[in-house]
Amino acid sequence: MDIGIIMAIASNVFRELIRDRVLYLIGFFAIFLVGSLRLLSEFAIVGTDKKIIVDLGLTAIGAMGLIVAVFIGTAMIQKEIEKRTILLLLAKPVARAELIAGKHLGLSAVLAVLVAATTAIYLGFLSLNQIDYPLSSILVAVFYIFLELSLLAAFAITFSVFTSSLLATLLAFGVYLMGHLSPDIVKAGELSENPAIESFTKNLYLVLPDLTRLDLKNMAVYGSLPDVGSLLGNAVYALLYTAFLLAIANLIFWRREF
Repeated sequence: MDIGIIMAIASNVFRELIRDRVLYLIGFFAIFLVGSLRLLSEFAIVGTDKKIIVDLGLTAIGAMGLIVAVFIGTAMIQKEIEKRTILLLLAKPVARAELIAGKHLGLSAVLAVLVAATTAIYLGFLSLNQIDYPLSSILVAVFYIFLELSLLAAFAITFSVFTSSLLATLLAFGVYLMGHLSPDIVKAGELSENPAIESFTKNLYLVLPDLTRLDLKNMAVYGSLPDVGSLLGNAVYALLYTAFLLAIANLIFWRREF
């Protein structure tokens, strides 16, 4: 693959998403944060733990990024196909793998900017309201939020190369929900004491991403994180899973006729 072509596609995707006003979500996030956290602050005065406020901000950052990763990720390839611009792209010296990689890289760049901007607003708000927070733990948790969003973007793109945008969106949200419940699914299979169900849930766990490995929000709020080895292992897990999904997307896309 030509890195220059991939970077050019990623740059075009980034600029296009900026023109589509995706980053106006940052303004919406700020309004939501001020309104909701102001309301929670009133409750905190009478005894509600302010840790709720810190946790809410991290949850909102992840939710905002999830919307962008899924809805934009599932629409990028489908939009090219529906407008038939995919034929113009493939007529140029652009490999399908370069197109997939460039689209994902561009979307990941937008997600990085979105996460960074919302995190800055979030930390600024906490500081202005004199709410204590473990900065280093929160920054680590935010980085893993980005890794999770990049992984979900890869899922969205993979689904979009072989099905409609609507179905791809539903599947991507399904992966998000199942990924956060995957350890519980295995436990449910064990509790069933049915060998067939237990085998099915274990196989399902192996196929689905274990997104709980990237969800550090609750631990970060209390300044508690896994050891460095676990953190590195989880980051490598996310990157390898993302690369694997993009390889699958490329294989499916390569076999598709237009």
